Amino acid sequence: MPERSALAPAKVNLFLHVGPVDADGYHPLASLAAFADIGDRVAVAPADRLTLVIQGPFAAGLDGPGDNLILGALRALGEAAGIGAPPLAVSLDKRLPIAAGLGGGSSDAGAALKLARDSLGLPLGDNALADIAAAIGADGPMCLHARAAWAGGRGERLSFEPRLPPLPALLINPGVPSPTGEVYRAFDAGPPAAADRPSPPRDWRVSTVIEWLGAQRNDLQAAAVARAPEIGEALVAAGALPGVRLVRMSGSGATVFALFDTPAAATSAGRRLAADRPRWWIAPANLG
Repeated sequence: MPERSALAPAKVNLFLHVGPVDADGYHPLASLAAFADIGDRVAVAPADRLTLVIQGPFAAGLDGPGDNLILGALRALGEAAGIGAPPLAVSLDKRLPIAAGLGGGSSDAGAALKLARDSLGLPLGDNALADIAAAIGADGPMCLHARAAWAGGRGERLSFEPRLPPLPALLINPGVPSPTGEVYRAFDAGPPAAADRPSPPRDWRVSTVIEWLGAQRNDLQAAAVARAPEIGEALVAAGALPGVRLVRMSGSGATVFALFDTPAAATSAGRRLAADRPRWWIAPANLG
């Protein structure tokens, strides 16, 4: 069997409304998430045993193969299929920043699950794989499907949104991690918010969607900025770019996204910002 590879796309929370922690220690939320046309790259090939090699510009930021979500997901797949650890050599080209609010680890695991299923010819549909992905984290099922979707509950209730148009964007990470647990603890210490789900936009043109998103929020943004002021610097810098329509943090940070009317405007703004901030990770993308 030949090697198979796939993009593990970055996930961006276009808005994120978060409620107070419940009795079980979870936060209810409402979100509309989109997936970018950039991300990590995962490949699998037949082997004698399950192995993982990590390379790429952000490989050094991972603790090691033993801690990677890919291996946990594939071992769970093997258990569900009754075959033990899948005999595959897996490689990860880590192109997305770590602890960046882009669902990178969950997206890597989702791509690996699909590749392993197809490589081994396992009779499991995407919904069955999503159940396996749920065990690796709240983002697991959404990143397995990698389709624009509304999320509710604790993030597990998904409703796909095929009407979302590609949104020209610039993804900006100031080079600091933003651990999810720490951000949520800071959020819990602040004023309460609500996991309200807004009505959809009146139409799905890019300009209308961006205008509608401007009325939404990311309830974790203030907590993340208080913990890492560099995120605030990225928000300010993005907001000053020519042609920018909306600036917001994704997920629990530290990545900021800026929306534009056209891909050309996003690319031009990215070149300008990269000249001013050469140490930041800056990438044009289409969301959705």
